[in-house]
Amino acid sequence: MKSLKDVEPEATVVVKDITGGLDIKEHLEELGVKEGVELDVVATEPVHVHWGPISLAVGDQEMIIARGWADKIYVEKEGEVLPLLRLEEGDRGTVRSIEGGKDFEGFLSGYGIVKASDLTFLRHVPDRTVVFAVEGAEIKMGEGQASKVFVIKDGKSIQINYLKEGEKAEVEKIVGGTHIKEKFGELGLKEGSEITLIRKETPAPTPRRGTYILAKMGEQLITIGHGLAEKVLVE
Repeated sequence: MKSLKDVEPEATVVVKDITGGLDIKEHLEELGVKEGVELDVVATEPVHVHWGPISLAVGDQEMIIARGWADKIYVEKEGEVLPLLRLEEGDRGTVRSIEGGKDFEGFLSGYGIVKASDLTFLRHVPDRTVVFAVEGAEIKMGEGQASKVFVIKDGKSIQINYLKEGEKAEVEKIVGGTHIKEKFGELGLKEGSEITLIRKETPAPTPRRGTYILAKMGEQLITIGHGLAEKVLVE
């Protein structure tokens, strides 16, 4: 076996093991990468601007969606069908297919993202850490992870990303699978919890270096950074 990062382009491999702990396995599962999956390595390319979560408009609602999820949503733009993540800021598209199974489609429906819905790619979200207080404890998470938590504020359902500093709200729902809900539960974050946004920490800008793997699963294109690709053992 060898790591996915060492696979040459135009090779087909099967994922045999994923190392590095539960968080890494969960992140890769969001991309559809797990044991037994067959991958066609398309290319190894420089890291591009499509990194981290993105902000979308669905109808008149703005929302943030994690990069791994955006790579599984296929939209039609000017007659071409491509992953949502390949759109540029200001581009519009219509959802044509959602890869990842019925549970994943159910998760996205919580965002209002369903087949035939129209989306607008608004912008890339800064690579920030969001800090919250939950039941007296301080917890931190990235913008993509935070986007999976909805709260009720002023009678409306919003993602916790849109709380302002010092604002409190009650957790309405956590959109995602069992692992995500269990992970949040370990932090004391669950439906009905009161949560307060303390601050958003924005690191000093640094140039992104390195490369990522562009792979294909069936008709789905995905991108995997080299750090994660090192954890994927294939043959």
